[in-house]
Amino acid sequence: MRRKNGGMKEFIRKMIVSLKRKPQYIPLLVLAAAFLLYSLNLTHVSDTTAKIQLPGMGLSGFCTMLFSLLSFVCFINAYPHRKKTNIPMLVLMFLMLGILMVCDTYYAMRITQALTRADHPIIVDAGTAYIPAAYRMLMAHRAIVAVGALLTLLVPVLRRLLRRIDTSLPMEEDSGMSGIHLSGEA
Repeated sequence: MRRKNGGMKEFIRKMIVSLKRKPQYIPLLVLAAAFLLYSLNLTHVSDTTAKIQLPGMGLSGFCTMLFSLLSFVCFINAYPHRKKTNIPMLVLMFLMLGILMVCDTYYAMRITQALTRADHPIIVDAGTAYIPAAYRMLMAHRAIVAVGALLTLLVPVLRRLLRRIDTSLPMEEDSGMSGIHLSGEA
């Protein structure tokens, strides 16, 4: 039982050490969560696009998927291994994240427009329950992307905060050093 607790503590310590070395993993994981949220709910988006059929909805969904993948590529290239941050790639990534948020907003406005229009509004029932699900997912996706962008801006602050965490292993006083003779005499 004791070994499991020590193993978990060691796992957490190693994870914090890894984050201290590369704090950019934190926003990368948040952006990965946003991508997974959108990807796993893509069926709702596609069904909503097919049902509502307003101009630009399909393009908006396509741009969201495209720029999600391309923003990952830019993010990874913005923080190369053992080199300084690549600022142009970081700026390009923020541009793509902005486009993602605009596409999400545009798509959500089109859903609202279809549900509240005066002539032939879309009625939400059991057969069209995917429409509000897609709307909620878009709002969550937009929020997670915004949090990821904010965390990316705060990587230098995260780096300083993580450095304050003590991850050194405790040293025992007499751990086998008593048997070593340090004098030059044989």
